Amino acid sequence: MIARIQRWTLPVAAAVCVVVAAAVWVVRPELQPAQAQTPAQARASFAQLVSEFSEPNGEFDTDNLISNERSYLHVLPQLEQGGVSGGVYIGVGPDQNFSYIARIRPSVAFIIDIRRDNLLLHLLFKALFATSRNRMEYLSLLTGRPVPERVEGWNDATIEEIIAYLDGARPAAVRPSGTSPARTSPSGTLALDRRLQDAIRGFGVPVSAKEFATIARFHAAFVDSGLSLRFQSFGRPPRSYYPTFRDLLLETDTKGRQRSFLASEGDFQFVRSLQRRDGVIPVVGDLGGTHALAAIGRWMTERDERLSAFYVSNVENYLFRDGGFGRYMENLN
Repeated sequence: MIARIQRWTLPVAAAVCVVVAAAVWVVRPELQPAQAQTPAQARASFAQLVSEFSEPNGEFDTDNLISNERSYLHVLPQLEQGGVSGGVYIGVGPDQNFSYIARIRPSVAFIIDIRRDNLLLHLLFKALFATSRNRMEYLSLLTGRPVPERVEGWNDATIEEIIAYLDGARPAAVRPSGTSPARTSPSGTLALDRRLQDAIRGFGVPVSAKEFATIARFHAAFVDSGLSLRFQSFGRPPRSYYPTFRDLLLETDTKGRQRSFLASEGDFQFVRSLQRRDGVIPVVGDLGGTHALAAIGRWMTERDERLSAFYVSNVENYLFRDGGFGRYMENLN
């Protein structure tokens, strides 16, 4: 079985539903063993898949640094009831995918988005996973706050305790390159930390100087706004009902359980492990395009992999509007 996770836009909040449908790929429980590759081979494979599966960059009028879907976790009890787990996960957008991945525990995940900016954002996330030991360090680096001393002592902290620390901390002061997770220059602009740049270069995906500046701008937005960051549409102020990053971290499922991947150290460590094995692969592509989604499908078919969940947000609405829904259905089949 596969789960299709879809967002329907409502006047005040986003509602999420799940539709369970027949599998479109043959079931096979395990992925081809990545451990058989050397680290260099695995890294080359990651970059190769990103390159081979991606389409040319598309445009959209939002930054999508975080989700605007307040109810993004409400679908989780239905996924659990349907026994959705393992296999291959496909999703769109930023880091709400990690909470679905933490629940489903796939062997590999593809994040497909029409904007190359989303790929760049996921390279930033991947670099943060590569340099962070736990949730506390990850969120400290992401928001440019000083990493607490004895950060390992935060492993059992609640998400409320982590948020309280971050809300009470100021962005790290200016320091020499490589000594601070993020540093604010006298003009208030943020320079991407050398460790993160080096990590991103090590992933093997070509990133231009201009794109590194874009990644630094994304990071600066998290530092400047902290946990009060909201989804932003270009040329329009954030809607008052858009959740903050803080809201998304504290969100619960319909049973009242905090289920963000950052609410549990175990969930965070699963996503971190999958990232460090190059098992979360960002791809530039239109779901109604001619290449990316079909290429992922062919890759799965060649390996007898099954699709466990497909998170599409509200992309299908745009595909209907723009005439791409037919091609999208062909890609699924």
